[in-house]
Amino acid sequence: MKINYKNKLLSYFKASLISAAIFAAVSCEGLLEENVVSNIGNDYLNTPSGLNDGLQAAYSSFRSWYGTERGNNFTVFGTDTYTNGSDGSFKYMNFYTSDFDSQNSHVREVWDQLYQGINTANAVIERAPEVEGLSEEIRQIRIAEAKFIRAHHYFILVQLFGPIDLQLSESVIPNNEVTRTPVPEIYAAIINDLETAIPELPAVSQADDYGRATRPAAENLLGKVYVTKATSEAAANDDYAKAESLLQSVIENYSFRLLDNYGDIHAFGNEVNDEVIFATQYSNNPLTNGTGNNTHVFFLMEYDVQPGMRRDTENGRPFKRYMPTDYTLNVIFADRENDSRYQQSFKHTYYSNNPGTFNTSFDHSKSQVNFAAGDTAIYVPGYEMSEEVRAQKPFQVLVPSAYTERLFPTLNKHLDPGRADLTQFQGTRDYISFRLADTYLLLAEAQLKQDKIAEATENVNMVRRRAAFPGKEGEMEISTSDMDMEMIIEERARELLGEQQRWLDLKRWGILVERVRAHNPKSIGIEEFHVLRPIPQNQIDRAQGNSANFPQNPGY
Repeated sequence: MKINYKNKLLSYFKASLISAAIFAAVSCEGLLEENVVSNIGNDYLNTPSGLNDGLQAAYSSFRSWYGTERGNNFTVFGTDTYTNGSDGSFKYMNFYTSDFDSQNSHVREVWDQLYQGINTANAVIERAPEVEGLSEEIRQIRIAEAKFIRAHHYFILVQLFGPIDLQLSESVIPNNEVTRTPVPEIYAAIINDLETAIPELPAVSQADDYGRATRPAAENLLGKVYVTKATSEAAANDDYAKAESLLQSVIENYSFRLLDNYGDIHAFGNEVNDEVIFATQYSNNPLTNGTGNNTHVFFLMEYDVQPGMRRDTENGRPFKRYMPTDYTLNVIFADRENDSRYQQSFKHTYYSNNPGTFNTSFDHSKSQVNFAAGDTAIYVPGYEMSEEVRAQKPFQVLVPSAYTERLFPTLNKHLDPGRADLTQFQGTRDYISFRLADTYLLLAEAQLKQDKIAEATENVNMVRRRAAFPGKEGEMEISTSDMDMEMIIEERARELLGEQQRWLDLKRWGILVERVRAHNPKSIGIEEFHVLRPIPQNQIDRAQGNSANFPQNPGY
């Protein structure tokens, strides 16, 4: 049984009514205006059931980031691995033009919704000690869970925006006295939350509470915090050593394992598996699913108007937002003989669900195609195939020279054939937020930065051997002479493509601008200041003193 996030039910409002947090201190326009939707009072959070409902409301704020258009636009767009497809109103986030400014709705939503989650976590942390009827063990676990949530949200915010407002206590009345706290203080608060949470959290999820924070999830997050902090203005000499210890613990002290087959990690119906350390929970219940995990629509090509095809739930609702770059297809996945990840990351065959005889559209090696139901209608081999060879095929072949912003390889990791109908936007799959292969690669990065080359090499090889076609494990292994940052940079692209990592990775490594300029020709406007996102203008406007007291990031 999964944790039941209630962000659309009464219990969500039970928590939100008594937690104004950054609704008051950061999110309100002048005075806080709330629509009272229940008779639940402020004291409800001081009861065991109210505290649990408040914590579930805080968990639901993960859905503002993972599996959303905004979360993907912030992390997939404007990188070296993905550029824009034909559709969508947020292409300027890939272009880095002046349209990407402080009025951007995604900027505002990420800021407000993560701060709302922070304030709800603050309320749980402050109220829990006074709640009667809780065992001391459960009380400490609930506080630790709230600290995990708060730390995670501040970690996302500080990476995106730099100095931000640090609120560590519950806000229950409107307050416009906010400041941009220096980055080192933000990291100190994140680390303190996770260090105090780790001893109190359970080592494994309970069967009826899957989806809550655990000790390894907090260790994994703290390890990533240290790897990231090491490249920030908060850097300390021991950051990589601390990260190494935490990430090794996640690998060695718990029951996680790399799945034998790379394609199984994101297989539909297998969202709960041994590689998952923490996942953001979604549901097939429309009353509790919010806006759903909608990642399933963004990586798809326009298959549904091609000869022999129509839209269906299996192939997805193609928004055509994210198109892989040439760098992704030709450099990252250059080895397709030994490495299975290209084969298993992209969709290669579309079977006709609209039988009949049609004129061809993109494959001009033939003039017509004829399909019975279930015949191959489109094949995407991933390499050039001569016109003579294609002419012999009874289907259309989409070769790289025919790729467009509408027709390109479809990432299959997020497909959601379990939706109720072909138009449903609210996807139901859990979003895998932390998984073990990422842990191995973060550990290798921390070890490489400490000149532990042999150890880093072996941890990269753990990931690469798993990714090998059967019998090709030896060919996939690298030697210590191959082990450098370029290997880490490319290996993370291969392993974690489309998993809301890349922009944050490039920023952490200090190579965002150079890599985007080199590999994403549509990102015509990128400048050095784009390593930070714009502070939402409504936040500046509602701060006491406005921009004098809460200044915008440079360049916006």
